[in-house]
Amino acid sequence: MFRRISFALISVLIALFFIACSRTAAPAGSPAQGPATSVKFVKASAADVQISAGGSAEATVTLTIQPGYHVNANPPTFPYLRATEVLVQTVEGVSVGFITYPNPLTKKFSFADKPLAVYEGSAAIKVTLKATPTAAKGARSLPAKLNVQACDDQVCYAPGTLELSIPATVK
Repeated sequence: MFRRISFALISVLIALFFIACSRTAAPAGSPAQGPATSVKFVKASAADVQISAGGSAEATVTLTIQPGYHVNANPPTFPYLRATEVLVQTVEGVSVGFITYPNPLTKKFSFADKPLAVYEGSAAIKVTLKATPTAAKGARSLPAKLNVQACDDQVCYAPGTLELSIPATVK
């Protein structure tokens, strides 16, 4: 009798295991798939920039952060916080001179002892591009990555990276 009950119990447990494993995956960001990543709350874009051969011009990478969220500034308040950072690759005679991050907001949050330097809403990161004197005229696209860590007023989400491109035309 005990063997029949044990066999029946094991059979039920195995059946439950296979049923649980065969379920369809939940949508991304749902509790069944774990916490949302920072890229869910931030968008980035860059407008076309015109550069004279041998000259420089300023491109703007615009961050749009969903209401109720913020990202850490660059530089961040504490070394353990992940700064918002733009990384741009050079292409075909166009390189990066320097990157200027906007002035941050300073806000107090319940999860931090001190006010934090953050960006909210919209933030413009300036990227100085330089064209070599021999750069061929025409359009090109500079691949870029935006590293962000988004937080709300209670929790920070896993850091993420957004891929974008900066359109540039050498005249």
